[in-house]
Amino acid sequence: MVARRKPAPEVEGFVNAFVDDVADGTAAIFAGAGLSVASGHVNWFGLLKDIASELGLDVDREHNLVAVAQYHLNTRGTRSRLNQKLIDEFSAGHRINANHEILARLPIATYWTTNYDKLIETALEAESKVVDVKFTVDQLKTTRRGRDVTVYKMHGDVTDAEHAVLTKDDYEGYFRDHEPFVTALAGDLVSKTLLFIGFSFTDPNIDYIMSRVRVVLRQKTKQHYCILKRESRRSKEKSVDFQYRQRQQDYFIRDLTRIGIQALLIDEYAELTEILGLIQARYRQRKIFISGSAYTFDPFRPDDGASLIEGIGSEMVARRFSIVTGFGLGVGPSVIAGAMQTMLRDPTRYRPSQLEARPFPVADHASTSRKSLYEGHRRAMLSSCGIAVFLFGNKRDTTGAIVESDGVREEYALAKSLGLKVVAVGCTGSVAADIWAKERPTMAGLPPAARKAYQTLADPKASQAQLIAALVTVVEAVRD
Repeated sequence: MVARRKPAPEVEGFVNAFVDDVADGTAAIFAGAGLSVASGHVNWFGLLKDIASELGLDVDREHNLVAVAQYHLNTRGTRSRLNQKLIDEFSAGHRINANHEILARLPIATYWTTNYDKLIETALEAESKVVDVKFTVDQLKTTRRGRDVTVYKMHGDVTDAEHAVLTKDDYEGYFRDHEPFVTALAGDLVSKTLLFIGFSFTDPNIDYIMSRVRVVLRQKTKQHYCILKRESRRSKEKSVDFQYRQRQQDYFIRDLTRIGIQALLIDEYAELTEILGLIQARYRQRKIFISGSAYTFDPFRPDDGASLIEGIGSEMVARRFSIVTGFGLGVGPSVIAGAMQTMLRDPTRYRPSQLEARPFPVADHASTSRKSLYEGHRRAMLSSCGIAVFLFGNKRDTTGAIVESDGVREEYALAKSLGLKVVAVGCTGSVAADIWAKERPTMAGLPPAARKAYQTLADPKASQAQLIAALVTVVEAVRD
Protein backbone atom coordinates (compact mmCIF):
# COMPACT_ATOMS: atom_id res chain seq x y z
CA MET A 1 0.00 0.00 0.00
CA VAL A 2 1.31 3.45 -0.93
CA ALA A 3 1.38 5.82 2.02
CA ARG A 4 -0.66 8.96 1.63
CA ARG A 5 1.60 11.98 1.82
CA LYS A 6 0.99 14.40 4.63
CA PRO A 7 -0.90 17.49 3.45
CA ALA A 8 0.80 20.87 3.66
CA PRO A 9 -0.18 22.89 6.76
CA GLU A 10 -2.25 25.38 4.76
CA VAL A 11 -4.12 22.52 3.05
CA GLU A 12 -4.66 20.80 6.38
CA GLY A 13 -6.10 24.00 7.86
CA PHE A 14 -8.36 24.56 4.86
CA VAL A 15 -9.68 20.99 4.85
CA ASN A 16 -10.54 21.08 8.56
CA ALA A 17 -12.31 24.43 8.23
CA PHE A 18 -14.19 23.50 5.07
CA VAL A 19 -15.33 20.17 6.52
CA ASP A 20 -16.84 22.14 9.41
CA ASP A 21 -18.77 24.20 6.86
CA VAL A 22 -19.88 21.05 5.02
CA ALA A 23 -21.14 19.56 8.28
CA ASP A 24 -22.96 22.79 9.15
CA GLY A 25 -24.57 23.01 5.72
CA THR A 26 -22.90 26.33 4.89
CA ALA A 27 -20.47 25.12 2.22
CA ALA A 28 -20.98 25.85 -1.48
CA ILE A 29 -19.03 25.17 -4.66
CA PHE A 30 -18.26 27.57 -7.50
CA ALA A 31 -17.08 25.59 -10.50
CA GLY A 32 -15.31 27.00 -13.53
CA ALA A 33 -14.31 25.42 -16.82
CA GLY A 34 -11.29 23.77 -15.22
CA LEU A 35 -13.53 21.30 -13.40
CA SER A 36 -14.80 19.89 -16.71
CA VAL A 37 -11.51 19.88 -18.65
CA ALA A 38 -10.57 16.48 -17.19
CA SER A 39 -13.77 15.11 -18.74
CA GLY A 40 -12.68 16.23 -22.20
CA HIS A 41 -14.54 19.53 -22.39
CA VAL A 42 -12.70 22.52 -23.76
CA ASN A 43 -11.99 25.68 -21.83
CA TRP A 44 -12.62 29.15 -23.28
CA PHE A 45 -9.43 29.01 -25.32
CA GLY A 46 -10.53 25.73 -26.88
CA LEU A 47 -14.07 26.94 -27.44
CA LEU A 48 -12.98 30.06 -29.31
CA LYS A 49 -9.87 28.76 -31.07
CA ASP A 50 -11.62 28.18 -34.43
CA ILE A 51 -13.71 31.34 -34.01
CA ALA A 52 -10.54 33.41 -33.53
CA SER A 53 -8.87 31.70 -36.49
CA GLU A 54 -11.78 32.65 -38.73
CA LEU A 55 -11.15 36.26 -37.75
CA GLY A 56 -7.44 35.98 -38.49
CA LEU A 57 -6.57 36.04 -34.78
CA ASP A 58 -4.41 33.72 -32.68
CA VAL A 59 -6.36 32.69 -29.58
CA ASP A 60 -3.12 32.15 -27.65
CA ARG A 61 -2.26 35.82 -28.10
CA GLU A 62 -5.67 37.07 -27.01
CA HIS A 63 -6.30 37.87 -23.35
CA ASN A 64 -9.91 39.05 -23.66
CA LEU A 65 -11.79 36.09 -25.11
CA VAL A 66 -15.17 37.71 -24.45
CA ALA A 67 -14.06 40.38 -26.90
CA VAL A 68 -13.13 37.71 -29.47
CA ALA A 69 -16.68 36.33 -29.31
CA GLN A 70 -18.01 39.87 -29.75
CA TYR A 71 -15.73 40.48 -32.75
CA HIS A 72 -17.21 37.38 -34.39
CA LEU A 73 -20.74 38.62 -33.75
CA ASN A 74 -19.86 42.05 -35.09
CA THR A 75 -18.38 40.54 -38.25
CA ARG A 76 -21.03 37.92 -38.96
CA GLY A 77 -24.07 39.81 -37.68
CA THR A 78 -25.37 36.62 -36.07
CA ARG A 79 -24.24 34.34 -33.25
CA SER A 80 -25.44 31.12 -34.88
CA ARG A 81 -21.85 29.94 -35.41
CA LEU A 82 -21.06 30.61 -31.76
CA ASN A 83 -24.20 28.79 -30.67
CA GLN A 84 -23.39 25.76 -32.79
CA LYS A 85 -19.83 25.69 -31.48
CA LEU A 86 -21.14 25.71 -27.92
CA ILE A 87 -23.57 22.88 -28.68
CA ASP A 88 -20.89 20.82 -30.43
CA GLU A 89 -18.41 21.16 -27.57
CA PHE A 90 -20.70 20.84 -24.55
CA SER A 91 -23.42 18.39 -25.57
CA ALA A 92 -23.48 14.70 -24.62
CA GLY A 93 -20.45 12.45 -25.08
CA HIS A 94 -18.37 13.39 -22.03
CA ARG A 95 -18.31 11.59 -18.70
CA ILE A 96 -18.06 12.93 -15.20
CA ASN A 97 -14.59 12.77 -13.68
CA ALA A 98 -13.30 11.85 -10.22
CA ASN A 99 -13.66 15.42 -8.94
CA HIS A 100 -17.33 15.51 -9.94
CA GLU A 101 -17.89 12.18 -8.20
CA ILE A 102 -16.27 13.25 -4.93
CA LEU A 103 -18.15 16.54 -4.79
CA ALA A 104 -21.46 14.83 -5.56
CA ARG A 105 -21.04 12.52 -2.56
CA LEU A 106 -20.67 15.43 -0.15
CA PRO A 107 -23.82 16.98 1.40
CA ILE A 108 -23.31 20.31 -0.37
CA ALA A 109 -26.63 21.87 -1.31
CA THR A 110 -25.49 24.81 -3.45
CA TYR A 111 -23.44 24.88 -6.64
CA TRP A 112 -22.60 27.91 -8.77
CA THR A 113 -21.01 27.50 -12.17
CA THR A 114 -20.18 29.44 -15.31
CA ASN A 115 -20.03 26.15 -17.24
CA TYR A 116 -22.53 25.33 -19.97
CA ASP A 117 -22.20 21.53 -19.71
CA LYS A 118 -24.35 19.18 -17.62
CA LEU A 119 -21.63 17.27 -15.80
CA ILE A 120 -22.31 18.70 -12.33
CA GLU A 121 -26.00 17.82 -12.37
CA THR A 122 -25.23 14.43 -13.95
CA ALA A 123 -22.83 13.59 -11.12
CA LEU A 124 -25.36 14.68 -8.48
CA GLU A 125 -28.16 12.67 -10.06
CA ALA A 126 -25.87 9.61 -10.15
CA GLU A 127 -25.83 9.88 -6.34
CA SER A 128 -29.66 9.80 -6.36
CA LYS A 129 -29.95 13.46 -5.45
CA VAL A 130 -32.86 15.61 -6.57
CA VAL A 131 -31.28 18.51 -8.47
CA ASP A 132 -32.93 21.87 -9.12
CA VAL A 133 -31.11 23.50 -12.06
CA LYS A 134 -31.41 27.25 -12.62
CA PHE A 135 -30.10 28.85 -15.82
CA THR A 136 -32.86 31.38 -16.57
CA VAL A 137 -34.43 34.09 -14.45
CA ASP A 138 -37.84 32.42 -14.77
CA GLN A 139 -36.44 29.23 -13.24
CA LEU A 140 -35.46 31.19 -10.14
CA LYS A 141 -39.15 31.83 -9.50
CA THR A 142 -39.98 28.15 -8.95
CA THR A 143 -38.60 25.41 -6.71
CA ARG A 144 -38.35 21.73 -7.49
CA ARG A 145 -40.15 19.85 -4.72
CA GLY A 146 -37.92 17.71 -2.51
CA ARG A 147 -34.72 19.13 -3.95
CA ASP A 148 -31.41 18.17 -2.38
CA VAL A 149 -29.20 20.48 -4.41
CA THR A 150 -29.56 23.71 -6.36
CA VAL A 151 -27.24 24.29 -9.31
CA TYR A 152 -27.06 27.91 -10.51
CA LYS A 153 -25.71 28.06 -14.06
CA MET A 154 -25.21 31.80 -14.23
CA HIS A 155 -23.98 31.85 -17.82
CA GLY A 156 -26.63 29.53 -19.22
CA ASP A 157 -26.93 25.95 -20.42
CA VAL A 158 -25.99 24.10 -23.60
CA THR A 159 -29.67 23.32 -24.20
CA ASP A 160 -30.39 27.05 -24.57
CA ALA A 161 -27.32 28.17 -26.51
CA GLU A 162 -29.03 31.23 -27.97
CA HIS A 163 -29.25 32.82 -24.52
CA ALA A 164 -25.89 31.66 -23.14
CA VAL A 165 -23.63 34.45 -21.90
CA LEU A 166 -20.81 34.59 -24.47
CA THR A 167 -20.23 38.03 -25.92
CA LYS A 168 -19.46 41.52 -24.60
CA ASP A 169 -23.09 42.42 -25.27
CA ASP A 170 -24.15 39.57 -22.97
CA TYR A 171 -21.74 40.59 -20.22
CA GLU A 172 -22.56 44.28 -20.42
CA GLY A 173 -26.27 43.54 -20.09
CA TYR A 174 -25.86 40.86 -17.43
CA PHE A 175 -26.75 43.02 -14.45
CA ARG A 176 -29.86 44.18 -16.25
CA ASP A 177 -31.03 40.86 -17.67
CA HIS A 178 -29.87 38.53 -14.87
CA GLU A 179 -30.11 40.71 -11.77
CA PRO A 180 -31.78 37.95 -9.65
CA PHE A 181 -28.71 35.75 -10.23
CA VAL A 182 -26.47 38.58 -9.06
CA THR A 183 -28.59 39.04 -5.94
CA ALA A 184 -28.63 35.31 -5.18
CA LEU A 185 -24.87 34.96 -5.59
CA ALA A 186 -24.22 38.03 -3.44
CA GLY A 187 -26.39 36.45 -0.74
CA ASP A 188 -24.44 33.20 -0.84
CA LEU A 189 -21.14 35.09 -0.71
CA VAL A 190 -22.35 36.62 2.55
CA SER A 191 -23.91 33.53 4.15
CA LYS A 192 -21.90 30.57 2.82
CA THR A 193 -18.28 29.53 2.39
CA LEU A 194 -17.55 29.13 -1.31
CA LEU A 195 -14.81 26.93 -2.71
CA PHE A 196 -13.81 28.07 -6.21
CA ILE A 197 -12.58 25.18 -8.38
CA GLY A 198 -11.35 25.38 -11.95
CA PHE A 199 -12.02 29.09 -11.99
CA SER A 200 -9.65 31.73 -13.34
CA PHE A 201 -11.32 34.85 -11.86
CA THR A 202 -11.10 36.63 -15.21
CA ASP A 203 -14.90 36.71 -15.37
CA PRO A 204 -15.98 40.36 -15.06
CA ASN A 205 -19.30 39.41 -13.44
CA ILE A 206 -17.69 37.62 -10.52
CA ASP A 207 -15.11 40.33 -9.97
CA TYR A 208 -17.84 42.99 -9.82
CA ILE A 209 -20.10 40.99 -7.51
CA MET A 210 -17.28 40.14 -5.10
CA SER A 211 -16.16 43.76 -4.99
CA ARG A 212 -19.70 44.98 -4.36
CA VAL A 213 -20.18 42.51 -1.51
CA ARG A 214 -16.89 43.68 0.01
CA VAL A 215 -18.03 47.31 -0.09
CA VAL A 216 -21.41 46.47 1.46
CA LEU A 217 -19.72 44.56 4.28
CA ARG A 218 -17.23 47.39 4.77
CA GLN A 219 -14.30 45.07 3.96
CA LYS A 220 -15.33 42.51 6.62
CA THR A 221 -15.82 39.79 4.03
CA LYS A 222 -16.54 36.14 4.75
CA GLN A 223 -13.70 33.69 4.16
CA HIS A 224 -13.80 31.86 0.83
CA TYR A 225 -11.26 29.59 -0.84
CA CYS A 226 -9.93 28.78 -4.29
CA ILE A 227 -7.53 26.16 -5.58
CA LEU A 228 -5.06 27.36 -8.22
CA LYS A 229 -2.22 25.69 -10.09
CA ARG A 230 1.13 27.24 -9.29
CA GLU A 231 2.86 28.74 -12.32
CA SER A 232 5.43 26.34 -13.75
CA ARG A 233 8.16 26.95 -16.28
CA ARG A 234 7.15 26.21 -19.85
CA SER A 235 9.30 24.37 -22.35
CA LYS A 236 12.08 26.61 -23.67
CA GLU A 237 10.73 29.57 -21.69
CA LYS A 238 13.26 32.20 -20.72
CA SER A 239 13.94 32.53 -17.02
CA VAL A 240 13.01 36.19 -17.01
CA ASP A 241 9.62 35.45 -18.60
CA PHE A 242 8.89 32.69 -16.10
CA GLN A 243 9.80 34.94 -13.18
CA TYR A 244 7.48 37.61 -14.59
CA ARG A 245 4.55 35.20 -14.69
CA GLN A 246 5.33 34.11 -11.14
CA ARG A 247 5.28 37.73 -10.04
CA GLN A 248 1.94 38.25 -11.80
CA GLN A 249 0.43 35.30 -9.97
CA ASP A 250 1.79 36.51 -6.64
CA TYR A 251 0.11 39.90 -7.07
CA PHE A 252 -3.08 38.21 -8.24
CA ILE A 253 -3.23 36.00 -5.14
CA ARG A 254 -2.70 39.02 -2.90
CA ASP A 255 -5.59 40.75 -4.65
CA LEU A 256 -7.83 37.74 -4.03
CA THR A 257 -7.35 38.22 -0.30
CA ARG A 258 -8.73 41.73 -0.73
CA ILE A 259 -12.11 40.23 -1.67
CA GLY A 260 -11.99 37.50 0.97
CA ILE A 261 -10.61 34.58 -1.05
CA GLN A 262 -7.71 32.51 0.24
CA ALA A 263 -5.78 30.75 -2.53
CA LEU A 264 -4.35 27.25 -2.16
CA LEU A 265 -1.62 26.50 -4.67
CA ILE A 266 -1.05 23.07 -6.19
CA ASP A 267 1.73 21.91 -8.51
CA GLU A 268 -0.34 19.40 -10.50
CA TYR A 269 -4.05 19.16 -11.20
CA ALA A 270 -4.00 15.65 -9.72
CA GLU A 271 -3.53 17.31 -6.33
CA LEU A 272 -7.02 18.80 -6.63
CA THR A 273 -8.46 15.28 -6.55
CA GLU A 274 -6.30 14.50 -3.52
CA ILE A 275 -7.57 17.56 -1.66
CA LEU A 276 -11.21 16.84 -2.50
CA GLY A 277 -10.69 13.22 -1.50
CA LEU A 278 -9.27 14.38 1.82
CA ILE A 279 -12.34 16.57 2.40
CA GLN A 280 -14.58 13.59 1.70
CA ALA A 281 -12.57 11.30 3.98
CA ARG A 282 -12.53 13.81 6.85
CA TYR A 283 -16.25 14.38 6.52
CA ARG A 284 -16.98 10.65 6.42
CA GLN A 285 -14.87 10.11 9.52
CA ARG A 286 -17.35 12.25 11.43
CA LYS A 287 -20.12 9.78 10.59
CA ILE A 288 -20.35 6.47 12.40
CA PHE A 289 -22.39 3.54 11.19
CA ILE A 290 -23.59 1.50 14.17
CA SER A 291 -24.28 -2.09 13.16
CA GLY A 292 -25.82 -4.73 15.34
CA SER A 293 -28.64 -7.15 15.88
CA ALA A 294 -29.68 -8.54 19.25
CA TYR A 295 -32.53 -10.97 19.74
CA THR A 296 -30.77 -11.65 23.03
CA PHE A 297 -28.32 -9.39 24.87
CA ASP A 298 -26.40 -12.34 26.30
CA PRO A 299 -23.86 -12.13 27.97
CA PHE A 300 -25.49 -8.93 29.27
CA ARG A 301 -28.79 -8.74 31.08
CA PRO A 302 -31.42 -7.20 28.74
CA ASP A 303 -31.60 -3.90 30.59
CA ASP A 304 -27.82 -3.62 30.81
CA GLY A 305 -27.39 -4.38 27.12
CA ALA A 306 -29.94 -1.77 26.08
CA SER A 307 -28.43 0.75 28.50
CA LEU A 308 -24.94 0.19 27.03
CA ILE A 309 -26.21 0.84 23.51
CA GLU A 310 -28.08 3.96 24.63
CA GLY A 311 -24.94 5.21 26.32
CA ILE A 312 -22.92 4.69 23.15
CA GLY A 313 -25.47 6.58 21.03
CA SER A 314 -25.60 9.40 23.56
CA GLU A 315 -21.84 9.77 23.90
CA MET A 316 -21.15 9.69 20.17
CA VAL A 317 -23.56 12.54 19.56
CA ALA A 318 -22.06 14.44 22.50
CA ARG A 319 -18.64 14.02 20.85
CA ARG A 320 -20.06 15.69 17.72
CA PHE A 321 -20.13 12.53 15.65
CA SER A 322 -23.10 11.84 13.41
CA ILE A 323 -24.73 8.43 13.68
CA VAL A 324 -26.18 6.31 10.91
CA THR A 325 -28.17 3.21 11.88
CA GLY A 326 -30.19 0.67 9.97
CA PHE A 327 -32.51 0.18 12.96
CA GLY A 328 -31.21 -3.37 13.60
CA LEU A 329 -33.22 -5.68 15.86
CA GLY A 330 -32.73 -4.78 19.51
CA VAL A 331 -29.90 -2.35 18.73
CA GLY A 332 -31.34 0.39 16.52
CA PRO A 333 -34.06 1.58 18.94
CA SER A 334 -31.54 1.93 21.77
CA VAL A 335 -29.05 3.78 19.53
CA ILE A 336 -31.78 6.22 18.56
CA ALA A 337 -32.97 6.62 22.15
CA GLY A 338 -29.48 7.46 23.38
CA ALA A 339 -28.76 9.89 20.54
CA MET A 340 -32.11 11.64 21.00
CA GLN A 341 -31.57 12.05 24.74
CA THR A 342 -28.41 14.05 24.10
CA MET A 343 -29.90 16.12 21.29
CA LEU A 344 -33.03 16.96 23.27
CA ARG A 345 -31.03 18.00 26.33
CA ASP A 346 -29.38 20.77 24.32
CA PRO A 347 -31.08 21.27 20.95
CA THR A 348 -29.08 24.44 20.28
CA ARG A 349 -25.78 22.57 20.54
CA TYR A 350 -26.55 19.38 18.62
CA ARG A 351 -28.02 19.11 15.11
CA PRO A 352 -30.91 16.81 14.10
CA SER A 353 -28.70 15.76 11.18
CA GLN A 354 -26.43 13.99 13.67
CA LEU A 355 -28.88 11.09 13.66
CA GLU A 356 -29.83 9.25 10.50
CA ALA A 357 -32.07 6.19 10.96
CA ARG A 358 -32.76 4.19 7.81
CA PRO A 359 -34.89 1.11 8.59
CA PHE A 360 -34.79 -1.83 6.22
CA PRO A 361 -37.76 -2.28 3.85
CA VAL A 362 -39.05 -5.48 5.48
CA ALA A 363 -42.34 -5.46 3.55
CA ASP A 364 -40.65 -7.11 0.57
CA HIS A 365 -40.84 -10.83 1.36
CA ALA A 366 -39.41 -12.28 -1.88
CA SER A 367 -36.01 -13.56 -0.71
CA THR A 368 -34.04 -12.93 -3.93
CA SER A 369 -35.30 -9.41 -4.50
CA ARG A 370 -35.09 -8.63 -0.80
CA LYS A 371 -31.42 -9.61 -0.65
CA SER A 372 -30.62 -7.31 -3.57
CA LEU A 373 -32.68 -4.54 -2.00
CA TYR A 374 -30.95 -4.94 1.36
CA GLU A 375 -27.50 -4.90 -0.23
CA GLY A 376 -28.17 -1.61 -1.98
CA HIS A 377 -29.65 -0.17 1.22
CA ARG A 378 -26.60 -1.19 3.25
CA ARG A 379 -24.22 0.21 0.66
CA ALA A 380 -26.04 3.54 0.61
CA MET A 381 -25.79 3.84 4.40
CA LEU A 382 -22.18 2.72 4.75
CA SER A 383 -20.81 4.70 1.82
CA SER A 384 -21.56 7.96 3.61
CA CYS A 385 -19.64 6.92 6.74
CA GLY A 386 -15.99 6.62 7.65
CA ILE A 387 -16.23 4.45 10.78
CA ALA A 388 -18.33 1.37 11.56
CA VAL A 389 -19.02 0.14 15.11
CA PHE A 390 -20.28 -3.42 15.61
CA LEU A 391 -22.35 -4.62 18.58
CA PHE A 392 -23.73 -8.10 19.39
CA GLY A 393 -24.84 -9.68 16.09
CA ASN A 394 -27.35 -12.44 16.80
CA LYS A 395 -30.87 -13.31 15.68
CA ARG A 396 -33.44 -16.09 15.95
CA ASP A 397 -33.79 -18.34 12.91
CA THR A 398 -36.96 -19.99 11.61
CA THR A 399 -36.50 -22.93 14.01
CA GLY A 400 -36.32 -20.64 17.02
CA ALA A 401 -32.58 -21.15 17.56
CA ILE A 402 -30.30 -18.19 18.35
CA VAL A 403 -27.73 -17.86 15.55
CA GLU A 404 -25.27 -15.29 14.29
CA SER A 405 -26.72 -12.48 12.20
CA ASP A 406 -25.78 -12.83 8.55
CA GLY A 407 -26.85 -9.22 8.01
CA VAL A 408 -24.25 -7.94 10.48
CA ARG A 409 -21.60 -10.06 8.76
CA GLU A 410 -22.62 -8.61 5.41
CA GLU A 411 -22.30 -5.10 6.82
CA TYR A 412 -18.83 -5.92 8.10
CA ALA A 413 -17.72 -7.22 4.68
CA LEU A 414 -19.19 -4.15 3.00
CA ALA A 415 -17.56 -1.79 5.50
CA LYS A 416 -14.17 -3.34 4.76
CA SER A 417 -14.68 -3.14 1.00
CA LEU A 418 -15.62 0.54 1.28
CA GLY A 419 -12.55 1.34 3.36
CA LEU A 420 -14.30 2.20 6.64
CA LYS A 421 -12.42 2.00 9.92
CA VAL A 422 -13.94 -0.87 11.88
CA VAL A 423 -14.30 -1.08 15.67
CA ALA A 424 -16.12 -3.91 17.44
CA VAL A 425 -17.21 -4.17 21.07
CA GLY A 426 -16.04 -7.73 21.45
CA CYS A 427 -17.54 -8.39 24.87
CA THR A 428 -21.05 -8.14 23.39
CA GLY A 429 -20.45 -11.53 21.80
CA SER A 430 -21.75 -13.19 18.62
CA VAL A 431 -20.54 -11.58 15.39
CA ALA A 432 -19.04 -8.60 17.26
CA ALA A 433 -16.68 -10.93 19.15
CA ASP A 434 -15.42 -12.44 15.91
CA ILE A 435 -14.97 -9.03 14.28
CA TRP A 436 -13.08 -7.79 17.34
CA ALA A 437 -10.57 -10.63 16.93
CA LYS A 438 -10.18 -10.07 13.19
CA GLU A 439 -9.57 -6.33 13.64
CA ARG A 440 -7.14 -6.67 16.52
CA PRO A 441 -4.03 -6.70 14.27
CA THR A 442 -5.17 -3.47 12.55
CA MET A 443 -4.99 -1.67 15.89
CA ALA A 444 -1.23 -2.22 16.22
CA GLY A 445 -0.48 1.21 14.77
CA LEU A 446 -2.63 3.11 17.24
CA PRO A 447 -1.24 4.99 20.25
CA PRO A 448 -0.73 2.84 23.39
CA ALA A 449 -3.81 4.26 25.14
CA ALA A 450 -6.01 3.34 22.16
CA ARG A 451 -4.56 -0.18 21.95
CA LYS A 452 -5.28 -0.65 25.64
CA ALA A 453 -8.80 0.69 25.15
CA TYR A 454 -9.36 -1.81 22.33
CA GLN A 455 -8.45 -4.61 24.74
CA THR A 456 -11.02 -3.23 27.18
CA LEU A 457 -13.73 -3.61 24.53
CA ALA A 458 -13.36 -7.40 24.82
CA ASP A 459 -13.28 -7.47 28.63
CA PRO A 460 -16.48 -9.09 29.99
CA LYS A 461 -15.78 -7.56 33.41
CA ALA A 462 -15.56 -3.97 32.17
CA SER A 463 -18.31 -1.65 33.36
CA GLN A 464 -20.66 0.18 31.02
CA ALA A 465 -18.82 3.45 31.67
CA GLN A 466 -15.47 1.80 30.96
CA LEU A 467 -16.73 0.28 27.71
CA ILE A 468 -18.15 3.58 26.46
CA ALA A 469 -14.97 5.46 27.38
CA ALA A 470 -12.85 2.80 25.67
CA LEU A 471 -14.99 2.92 22.53
CA VAL A 472 -14.67 6.70 22.34
CA THR A 473 -10.89 6.46 22.72
CA VAL A 474 -10.58 3.91 19.92
CA VAL A 475 -13.00 5.68 17.58
CA GLU A 476 -11.22 9.00 17.98
CA ALA A 477 -7.85 7.29 17.44
CA VAL A 478 -8.85 5.53 14.21
CA ARG A 479 -10.44 8.75 12.97
CA ASP A 480 -7.22 10.69 13.49
